[in-house]
Amino acid sequence: MNNIDLYVHSKEAQQRLYKRTLWIVILSQTFGGAGLAAGITVGALLAQQMLGSSSVAGLPTALFTLGSALAAFLVGHFSQIYGRRLGLSFGFIAGGIGAIGVVIAANIHNIILLFLSLFVYGAGTSTNLQARYAGTDLAGPKQRAKAVSIAMVATTLGAVAGPNLVTPTGAFAKSIGMPELTGPFLLAAVAYLLAGISFFLFLRPDPLIVAKAIEIEKEKVGQKDFGDAKEISSPSTSNRMGIFVGGTVLILSHTIMVAIMTMTPVHMQGAGCGLGVIGMVIGLHVAAMYLPSLVTGIIVDRYGRTIMAVASGIVLALSGVLAAYTPGDAILSLSIALILLGLGWNFGLISGTAIIIDSTTVHNRAKVQGSVDVLVALAGSAGGLFSGIIVANSSYAMLSFLGTYFALLFIPLLLWRRIKQGKKQ
Repeated sequence: MNNIDLYVHSKEAQQRLYKRTLWIVILSQTFGGAGLAAGITVGALLAQQMLGSSSVAGLPTALFTLGSALAAFLVGHFSQIYGRRLGLSFGFIAGGIGAIGVVIAANIHNIILLFLSLFVYGAGTSTNLQARYAGTDLAGPKQRAKAVSIAMVATTLGAVAGPNLVTPTGAFAKSIGMPELTGPFLLAAVAYLLAGISFFLFLRPDPLIVAKAIEIEKEKVGQKDFGDAKEISSPSTSNRMGIFVGGTVLILSHTIMVAIMTMTPVHMQGAGCGLGVIGMVIGLHVAAMYLPSLVTGIIVDRYGRTIMAVASGIVLALSGVLAAYTPGDAILSLSIALILLGLGWNFGLISGTAIIIDSTTVHNRAKVQGSVDVLVALAGSAGGLFSGIIVANSSYAMLSFLGTYFALLFIPLLLWRRIKQGKKQ
């Protein structure tokens, strides 16, 4: 009996591996969150500084989100074939290399290298999101949203610390003769590399490979005779409607969040706010993205995916309305708007992810997850790119109102799903 067989035939071993996997995800996501926050906070400001125009301020977000789309595809497919360990390690290490490239580009003032490096840096962004799936491979149907939420909570420490380290890391960069805005990317390089190394060294045995082996064994002996695997059962066929609805919730919530978040630092800087204040507001936003996750996961598992997906649309719509009427120097109101933006994204991410997990099988889950995340990243890239164009040619308020409009589309989408299925999800 090999190492995998020990887990396949033992319920206790499966639960031990499930819990161990969650701890590894917590460790790696703590590092990954810090890397994620760097580009969010100063990417737009760095491009604006180097290119001298606010109309291209959304370009960095578009580039690293586009890079995250390619990485999402590669990580998803690598994970399906070789397991989560190699897929996630590859993505985080690539993100770290991209962050190093951004630092070099800023120091030599090379725009082409900056764009290329931001594209590669995006691998860390998508891998940070795909890591949320690692804890679900051995989770039971009533544990899946909670498992996703644990990964999200783990991201909180690094993600909240990242924006608030803008000033000290900027001071460090200046002290060694580098541009101030490269400081957060120095942090991102170290953080992403540590996240990738953690997955590579410790995610053994691979939970997805074990889950596949369990499913194969169940198919051989029959579900009823394979008692140890009952708690981690999967659907026998994929649910295309579920994949479509879950993917749409993820795409819309992510696009709205990226678009408004990307232009908020520019909106604030235009009103005279300094980097410290901008970092604080973005830090609160990122905290709202991740910190409520554990409670969100419990609610999603207990009361249903649809309820929380509708709540996501409502909260995102409220955020857009408030942001639209808030001047760039109204710190309290803008903080509340960004907190609501993060909270709505959180609701959408966890409920949409749970819908997709419920709608796939272990034999295609990682591939589908990667493909959906490609669309999420591409939509986010478009949101980041067009947000700068919209603000430059109209206003931050118009951008926020557009976010509200798309957020309200959640309601008819989920009503359509409820009518089609005729039962609570």
